[in-house]
Amino acid sequence: MNKTAAQLAVFALEQLGITHTFGIPGVHNTELYDELAGSARITPLLVTHEGGGAFMADAFSRIQWRGQGASGAARAIGTLVIVPAAGLTHAASGIGEAFLDGVPMLVITGGVRTDTPQRYKLHAVDQLEIAKGFTKAAFRVTQHDEVVPTLYQAYAIATNGFPGPVLVEIPVNLQLFSAPVAEPPAWQPPPAPAAAPTSLITRAADLLLGARRPGLFVGWGARHAQKQLVELAERLGAPVSTTLQGLAVFPADHPLHAGFGFSRAAVPAARHAFKEVDALLAVGTRFSEIPTGSFGAPVPAALVHVDIDGDVFNAHYPAQIAIEGDAAPVLAQLLAEIRSRGAPAQADSQALQAQIARDKAAYRAEWFAHDSRGRVNPARFFAALREQMPADSITALDDGNHTFLAAELYPQPRGAQLVTPTDFNAMGYAAPGAIGAKLAAPGKEVAAIVGDGCFAMTCMEILTACANRLGVVYYVFKDGALSQIAQAQQRPYQREVCTQLDASIDLQGVAQATGAAFVSMPDDAGIVDAITQARALAAQGRPVIVDVAIDYSKQTAFTVGVTETNFRGFPLMQKLRFVKRIVGRKYFG
Repeated sequence: MNKTAAQLAVFALEQLGITHTFGIPGVHNTELYDELAGSARITPLLVTHEGGGAFMADAFSRIQWRGQGASGAARAIGTLVIVPAAGLTHAASGIGEAFLDGVPMLVITGGVRTDTPQRYKLHAVDQLEIAKGFTKAAFRVTQHDEVVPTLYQAYAIATNGFPGPVLVEIPVNLQLFSAPVAEPPAWQPPPAPAAAPTSLITRAADLLLGARRPGLFVGWGARHAQKQLVELAERLGAPVSTTLQGLAVFPADHPLHAGFGFSRAAVPAARHAFKEVDALLAVGTRFSEIPTGSFGAPVPAALVHVDIDGDVFNAHYPAQIAIEGDAAPVLAQLLAEIRSRGAPAQADSQALQAQIARDKAAYRAEWFAHDSRGRVNPARFFAALREQMPADSITALDDGNHTFLAAELYPQPRGAQLVTPTDFNAMGYAAPGAIGAKLAAPGKEVAAIVGDGCFAMTCMEILTACANRLGVVYYVFKDGALSQIAQAQQRPYQREVCTQLDASIDLQGVAQATGAAFVSMPDDAGIVDAITQARALAAQGRPVIVDVAIDYSKQTAFTVGVTETNFRGFPLMQKLRFVKRIVGRKYFG
């Protein structure tokens, strides 16, 4: 039979369970878009910018992808369909975010004609070379019968081991012209991974059960193992801390949940609960910079580290026992071993639970007592939002001060999901990311928490939300500054440089320009009504922009702790230089 590469690509995507693509058509992929339009299974979405499309694809994967199903069928992941060259470089931040955060993604680009000899063709760059630094793999299809196997291989690489994005370039001439090919094969899932070695499981159980105060530190890699994590924490009587990306991995309403991180940059509940931890089970985390408070976390020598990526072991903290594998099956093995030894279903941890509860209440009260000077108190906002939002709602966070306010003040209960940029840390994630999350879970409420600086970068993607009648609420924390950096500048520099935004930005005007609804939240008195109104409008299938006059005058525990940790790590002469500059500028201008 004769098929074009565009026809073969759509066949492969349907076999892989892809439900949505994100991107912009151009001369090198119009044939592929035409075939997507004829698919009964795939919806192609037009975005305003390929960078926004990549963030949508990233968030879509974070919410939708659940690995291979019991039947072996493939599951949908975020998929970009973009033009070559500029399309790829525009999308690079979103692709890079997925690469560092371990998010599966397919990136399908067009390519220049390979059947003509001319040089200096439109979009003629080496995309595979460009993509080397932020994809797991990159392929260029050279003939028609490579299309389906290459896309299958790309999907397998993207979803197995440590997940990530994979690029496939399909030259435009292959898309346009047909060629004889054999009947394309159906997707065949890879074999299930082998169980973890029994000897490692036994040693891990020995170490954890023999500890006086074991602790759990969990990241996004453990997101599908919540049931096992809860039982482990209860049987061990262990406090639990999460990474930033893993905020929703362990239910924050569980009495053993201590908070985000456990370093000097953590909230008091986590710092105190982990102070006496003498053995740590770390699952699905790389001990990266943010959750460790600039690598200042006090990790005990008795460390059991479980991760699907063996390269992360011993990077910063030596593991006494390292177990390579997916969190859910490994923890199931570990639980079976612990149960077999008669460990109680609920260890005696009442004192620890009481301490955590007291510390959380005291920290919350401290924030509630803070004078926000007529603006919106962050703790009061998040308390009201938590009160109204369903437990299974989805939160999209951007990068900035609001990120850590949410991490400390907006608990994620059982059933909640959260998406946020972490190690790549790209600003502008939340506005498009919330769209991808809503498409992945249309029956769930989605709220984006985004600072005004981040919002300004990608807010035009709300046009995409409006075009597709996606009821997402955007709570824009407006203070007229890049506040996370501005706060970091205040003490060492005694001034703020290039961090002040135009505070007069008209968010209502943005709403009018994009077709979104608008709600104002000028102070604490208007918090509850504004949230209620915004949710009601979103329920009608309309995006909503909420102008939150946020008060950033009180710093988070994270900001204070990281600043202190970084300063302590400076050489003595650099410390003296900083102190001299602070004193000089503070008292002498």
